[in-house]
Amino acid sequence: MLEKLAFLEEKFKEIEEKLADPNLYNDPALAAKVSKEQKELTPIIECYRSYCATEKEIADLREMLDGKLDPDFREMAQEEFTAAKEKLAELEHELKILLLPTDPNDDKNVVVEIRGGAGGEEAALFAHSLYRMYSMYAESRRWSIDVVSINETELGGIKEISFVIEGAGAYSRLKFESGVHRVQRVPDTESSGRIHTSTVTVAVLPEAEDVEVELNMADVDVDTFRASGAGGQHVNKTESAIRLTHRPTGIVVECQDERSQHKNKDRAIKILRTKLYDIQMQE
Repeated sequence: MLEKLAFLEEKFKEIEEKLADPNLYNDPALAAKVSKEQKELTPIIECYRSYCATEKEIADLREMLDGKLDPDFREMAQEEFTAAKEKLAELEHELKILLLPTDPNDDKNVVVEIRGGAGGEEAALFAHSLYRMYSMYAESRRWSIDVVSINETELGGIKEISFVIEGAGAYSRLKFESGVHRVQRVPDTESSGRIHTSTVTVAVLPEAEDVEVELNMADVDVDTFRASGAGGQHVNKTESAIRLTHRPTGIVVECQDERSQHKNKDRAIKILRTKLYDIQMQE
């Protein structure tokens, strides 16, 4: 383990030298890649350097304890020696965890899609509850949420919603939410008190960066339309919503949350890249 850590420290120094070279930034994609490598290695290197410093402290204290010391000073040195040994064991455990293989997508922002399944209006109400749960969780972690598109029902449910959560480690925390969620309960819409089973599908996709997916806009049909739902007169009178259709895969992305057509298009392109990236990852 220590040999691997020493190798990683040398690599970290090389990365720092690259980042100090102004010529690196002539290639934005390469600069982004090197910066990402530095970010991934930083916690490991900081922990390793603390481990090495603690090892040296233990060696110095052991040398002192092997010599002649007055009783009071020996007692103090012994306490420091014991504390340093405990700290070294903790750092070793932390290093083992840090060296475990990680998902390269763990630090990415996520695109979350929630769709009501079996259960009609009750499924839509359950989808709304899930969206509220994820929103509150994101708020507790100080992540930001940006709704891309939403299709609501008259009773306050959600047929489908797509939103982006931005924050450090968002994908690592939410990736296992993907799948079918089920609830069994007596719904508000049921007058006879029978228990209903409703399902909702949740998809959590790591947001793709521009350099990770090659998107040829010549393969994309772009349509504009008027957004539906709340938003006032601007929404009803302006075709600010965007629909992208990727012909090679058949993927359709809609974005109608932003008031600006340009912003909606930028957001829709990001979502499309994310879905194409998900296909690449699955393949």
